[in-house]
Amino acid sequence: MNLRSEDVPTIEVPDSHGPSYHDLFEESFSPYFDGVDNEDFCSLPYAVEGTPTPSVDTPEPEYEPRLKRVPHPYLTGAPCDESGIFLFPDAPPPEPVEHQHHHNDWFPFADQYQFETAEFLYSGEEMSAGKIDKLMGLWAARDDSSPFINHRDLYAIIDAIPYGEAPWKSATILYNGGLNEPEDQLEDSLRPAWMEAEYIVNYRDPLTVVEKLIENPDFATEFDYSPYHEYFNSKHRFRHFMSGDWAWRQADEISKDPQTHDAMFVPIILGSDKTTVSVGTGDNSYWPIYLSIGNLHNNTRRSRRGGVVLIGFLHDVKTDAQYRNTVAFRKFKHQLFHSSLRHILSSLKPAMTKPRVVKCGDGYFRKAIIGLGPYIADYPEQCMLACVVQNWCTRCLALPSLGLEVPQGQPIIPRTVEHTIALVKYLELGTLWEEYGLIGDVIPFTEYFPRASIYENLSPDILHQLIKGTFKDHLVDWTEKYIYSTADSPRQAKTILDDIDHRIAIAPPFTGLRNFPTGREFNQWTGDDSKALMKVYLPALTGYVPAEIIRTFRAFLEFCYIVRREVIDTDALKDLGDALQRFHQYREIFVTAGIRKENATPPRQHAMDHYSFLIRAFGAPNGLCSSITESKHIQAVKEPYRRSNRHKALDQILQVNRRSDALAAARVHFEKLGILRKSSQKSDQRKSSNSLQRYSGEVDSDSGENNDIQSSVGTRGTSSRIALAKRATASKISFASIATKFSHEKFAQLLPSYLSDHYGNISLNQCTHLEITTFPSAVASFYAPSDVSGFDGMKTERIRSLNSWRGGPRRFDTVFLKDCQGAETISSGLGIARVHCFFSFSFQGQEHACALICKYRYIKTRPDEDTGMWIVRPCFRGARPDFRIVSLSLIYRAAHLLPHFEEGFTVPRGSLSATSLDDFSAFYVNKYIDHHAFEIAQ
Repeated sequence: MNLRSEDVPTIEVPDSHGPSYHDLFEESFSPYFDGVDNEDFCSLPYAVEGTPTPSVDTPEPEYEPRLKRVPHPYLTGAPCDESGIFLFPDAPPPEPVEHQHHHNDWFPFADQYQFETAEFLYSGEEMSAGKIDKLMGLWAARDDSSPFINHRDLYAIIDAIPYGEAPWKSATILYNGGLNEPEDQLEDSLRPAWMEAEYIVNYRDPLTVVEKLIENPDFATEFDYSPYHEYFNSKHRFRHFMSGDWAWRQADEISKDPQTHDAMFVPIILGSDKTTVSVGTGDNSYWPIYLSIGNLHNNTRRSRRGGVVLIGFLHDVKTDAQYRNTVAFRKFKHQLFHSSLRHILSSLKPAMTKPRVVKCGDGYFRKAIIGLGPYIADYPEQCMLACVVQNWCTRCLALPSLGLEVPQGQPIIPRTVEHTIALVKYLELGTLWEEYGLIGDVIPFTEYFPRASIYENLSPDILHQLIKGTFKDHLVDWTEKYIYSTADSPRQAKTILDDIDHRIAIAPPFTGLRNFPTGREFNQWTGDDSKALMKVYLPALTGYVPAEIIRTFRAFLEFCYIVRREVIDTDALKDLGDALQRFHQYREIFVTAGIRKENATPPRQHAMDHYSFLIRAFGAPNGLCSSITESKHIQAVKEPYRRSNRHKALDQILQVNRRSDALAAARVHFEKLGILRKSSQKSDQRKSSNSLQRYSGEVDSDSGENNDIQSSVGTRGTSSRIALAKRATASKISFASIATKFSHEKFAQLLPSYLSDHYGNISLNQCTHLEITTFPSAVASFYAPSDVSGFDGMKTERIRSLNSWRGGPRRFDTVFLKDCQGAETISSGLGIARVHCFFSFSFQGQEHACALICKYRYIKTRPDEDTGMWIVRPCFRGARPDFRIVSLSLIYRAAHLLPHFEEGFTVPRGSLSATSLDDFSAFYVNKYIDHHAFEIAQ
């Protein structure tokens, strides 16, 4: 479409809503779309951070030693029928409407065989058109039959699938002038190209997408139909999005209209993030926007099950360098962003005030009231969203000149729509920019939707604010500068930094841990790289920097691991505040050393001050992190781009997404019909031809760590479990052979001692007939919802004990050992041990799964004061290590140890990660290796 300023209708806003931005800008520019309803809007006042905001309707919880959930009294999400009439309690869901199907249930496919072949070729293997043609030709040449004629036939059938997400649409936008800028007065031939260009925005109807998410039966058990407050032992706790105060406050406001009572509140979660694909011809930068809903549980949103949906691509406007910093171009770029979002989301607006009947995944219908919720974005995009100047806080009025610091004891003063409107009304644009950090001539998209405030809706972002921002870009960089500033010479500083890199490089291997063979020295850092460095960086600094820097990192890491928890209660919020206070206290060493200016806090670091309030508002931040949208880039943008021909690839990216969505929707539909059976093609279980291996050949050939971490399906909160690997290293070895192999460990004495603990006095002679089977690993399963885990929160990890790991040195992993019955933390009795062998045998008709271990002892009764980590040493009996045989059930999970470096110690050249546990005598118990370890290594 080709819209100019004269096509824009006049907007009238009732006085009761206060002055709008349109009333304040007589000549404001805004791109407009055809058909957008410019109705009135309203915004909720923003609660002052640091103060609780309970509803007057919130019941006072009674003390009960169990979990208690208090749903919102008015927006209850009560079931209704298709016409909106509420059902009686305990009424069954309405009978599903029988839709007319094609005579072939597999339509448009001929049968299951053809459907699964299409799914395998297109979504599974992502096979190119040429390879599909070759495969179909080979297939047909064998028996004159193939599932498809060629790739065109395959694509045509996929395109005929009648199920799937909302179809893609596009809208065109033009610059409409009206800025009174010098460029506007130029002749058309002299005007900048960006003023004449057409900007296409591709999007899907978000209302249809939202209804598909609500209707998806796969989400039915991971879906909250009402805001709620949750208490455990009378302590308020925050978990999924609907447990936060923001959803409750929104429900309070919505329920002022009696027509909305018993409706279901559906918060819209948005996220956008520019991404660059692999280098190629043409434009290789894209700006996708994603949508989810707050009703979905956090683990569902983080998973790759379709809980976050690509709904559009924003246009990243570019121009020549001479126009890049002009007022007209900057304003157009900002308003194009907001007007694009306004247009994309416009179909949601009617359902924000009038309930809309929707089908839910549990089979019931409910009346839905939609509202704009959190927006996930990195700091530069947050500035664009909030129309705030770079280096200012997008949430509060903290001044850059004061380092974005909020003095202790003083409340944070938040930005509000009402305050911004008043400032825009009475102040000049220059004053707004300089003194308040406001871009006063751009209209945020949220101002066209009820109850929406962009300042209130900006979500926390663990990835960019904490991991990439504060840790990698600030603290690591400041520490390097500190070393340069305090070393005797640049050469000495480089020597110190080299040794720190060597310390990082020799961190012992651990399931899922990225290895840094050259330390920190590589070109391009990713979020995963920064996360991995956080796990091993702290001990590497000891002896080279003052205790204040060590304690700064410790406080920061503790802050990060608390906010990453799956459940955060009021006690955890107190711990969070304590960690933040210590972080502010100890980081002052960088000021006194001249590394950073006094009262100069980067915005991403300042964002830490808002986390406590945002947790209360939105629940646990791990459900709103930009890592969710970044992970979607791979599936929605990068992989489709690689399948394109690189020339004007966006249309091809959209096509790949549409076909992939159609195949996924077809699978859901066929499963609902009950016709999708497991494929008859089963893989044969191969049995090892040389199961009786000797120890000289004991090598684990697993090529990667990814197989070592898995989700585990079980009952939420079940106790830990451990089992030996399915495949043995060697089977039915004689007692004499294994006693000879482990003669140094005195296996021949240890096994009778172990059996005596179970059966009374057992002699060596009673053991000589035993046949022992050894295993390369064991798999532990435990409840760790804050880590990568199954939907029930259960995580599995592999613990290895091998004479050779990947053709190199041996690998004997360390573990947490249950020294005391019921022990769940180090403080309550967890010990540390190293596993030298996993084995099993049968004695008197009973199977025993065991481990040969060497125990470690804690050298102090409390963790190290600087790092916050326990320090251990191997136990000895005289001059020999203290080996024992224990039941496998005593092993809780894997532990990670890091070498303890004495001051002045330099890592010898040639030291290896694989031998660190043998080369050092004291170790830190690394509580930062994952979030579950952080909880138990206290």
